[in-house]
Amino acid sequence: MKDTIAVIDLGGQYCHLIKRSLRDIGVQATIYTDAPSLGVLAEHAGIILSGGPRSVYEEGAPRVDPAIIELGLPILGICYGHQLLAQMLGAKIERGQGEYGHNTITLRTENTIFKGTPPTQSVWMSHGDSITELPDGLKVLASTEGCETAAIGDEARRFYGVQFHPEVIHSDYGEQILKNFSRLVCGLEQEARLEDQVPLVLDDIRARAGEKSVFFLVSGGVDSTVAFSLCAQALSKERVVGLYVDTGLMRKGETGELRANLEALGFIDRFHVREESERFIRALDGVIDPEKKRHIIGRLFVEVQAEAMRDYGIDEEHWLLGQGTIYPDTIESGGSSGRAAVIKTHHNRCAEIMELIEKGRVIEPLTEFYKDEVRKLGRAIGLDAELTNRWPFPGPGLAIRCLCSAEEEAAERLSEHLDGVVRERGFDGILLPIRSVGVQGDVRTYRNVAAIRGPLDCEALQSLGTTLCNLESAPNRVIYLVAGDEDRLADARVKKAEIHEERLALLREADFIARSMMAERGLTDSVWQFPVVLIPIALGEGESVVLRPVNSRDGMTANFARLPRPVLKQMADRIRDLRGVDAVFLDVTDKPPATIEWE
Repeated sequence: MKDTIAVIDLGGQYCHLIKRSLRDIGVQATIYTDAPSLGVLAEHAGIILSGGPRSVYEEGAPRVDPAIIELGLPILGICYGHQLLAQMLGAKIERGQGEYGHNTITLRTENTIFKGTPPTQSVWMSHGDSITELPDGLKVLASTEGCETAAIGDEARRFYGVQFHPEVIHSDYGEQILKNFSRLVCGLEQEARLEDQVPLVLDDIRARAGEKSVFFLVSGGVDSTVAFSLCAQALSKERVVGLYVDTGLMRKGETGELRANLEALGFIDRFHVREESERFIRALDGVIDPEKKRHIIGRLFVEVQAEAMRDYGIDEEHWLLGQGTIYPDTIESGGSSGRAAVIKTHHNRCAEIMELIEKGRVIEPLTEFYKDEVRKLGRAIGLDAELTNRWPFPGPGLAIRCLCSAEEEAAERLSEHLDGVVRERGFDGILLPIRSVGVQGDVRTYRNVAAIRGPLDCEALQSLGTTLCNLESAPNRVIYLVAGDEDRLADARVKKAEIHEERLALLREADFIARSMMAERGLTDSVWQFPVVLIPIALGEGESVVLRPVNSRDGMTANFARLPRPVLKQMADRIRDLRGVDAVFLDVTDKPPATIEWE
């Protein structure tokens, strides 16, 4: 194993992404979710300590054997791992002002880990603690405005720590930093490409399936279609049957598009559609909490799948349930190690599905891969680019893009401190009485949303959004008013609202306008995903729509996407003209601190 790196999972949302990022540069890694023995670690070329949601000074926080620093191996600590490594070497760590999202580091000295990178560079932060005192031997390699010890190192012993996340694409030189560690420090060379793994994936499917066939839940999205196609190639079409459940929570034209795609792939004769709209919408009646929505939808999928198998004469003894689950679904649902925080429970990780997994009745070919890797695998097995490049769409569908509220409540003024920050940058705003899901310091947050108005300057909006969300007791999401009566923003209120067909129809039309306009102007490929969200925020008698275009590589981190101003304004105006829409906002928050989906 001297040609691999050991990655120790300390519970971070991005731990598996470290392995994936190393894979991108042709370096193999093994993840250890339980502390491996020193003997096992000694067989590797180097060690990486991952991030995590805890504080190193907390009782029960993840630890490693301090004797790893005596192994003579290179060690790179990331975020929590950076602090843990420093603590083992004698440093002091304390709670400080958090940093979430983009930040700029300035290099303080020449060193191996930052070789070939500029003296100032943009990195991706997600932490609340910081190293405040360093022992002899450790030097500060880089700093930010709010964190003196953004990177530390002991070149002689080949120990390095970075407070930011080089494994995410939004750290501009993160790949170079990982290359420097793996090649210059650990001495490893480049190996295989992702496309070369298709035969391995097919072999793995055959091994897991054995003599059984696969009954696949197909949503029409990239993940389930690629997974379905891989199973069909590995096992032959006769051993793979697909089921599409029309939940009533789909986008406009979704079912027709799916039929066309499957017909083009030659799978239409092994495919069934079940109309279950009334059942799903009825089950969501009166449900406000986003986690409860996800659990209900996941349970219903399992119920429908079981009924369909009985109807089609498929017995559980000879069939497996197939899903297009990818790695971000797993880690955001709490991961497999038990150390990661639950950000949101994906429908394919509800209790009923987990029970089937424990019984060995589920096959998921893509759980080690990310969205962009799934696209590459799809192209490698011959799927059309129009299909593999589709925007991601969540399994729970429009249910988690249609926010609900149990009571009416007026908007609040921003705190004096937040209001001062907003006004000094030429904006003004309010705190909306509605909450959304976020991820900060690898932990789930569920906080109020700030709404602002002012000049349409995307760079200023991103800077303001990052600043507001990094402040103590601040919102985890910021939205900007694009269309609607600005004078009425201060009087905004949340309305009582539940999921019903009228609201879903309104959201479906707003989503269709956004998708159609992007396609008409040739802009579809300019964004990675584009959720359109209906929120029960009234400036008059209607509700509000939020546009959430983002760019990402894998869904683990994201920037809000910059649309051409004329397109954004025209899109917002067209949606604003829909009956029942008071205002249209643009979500200007990155991930972290906000998740891509609101719920």
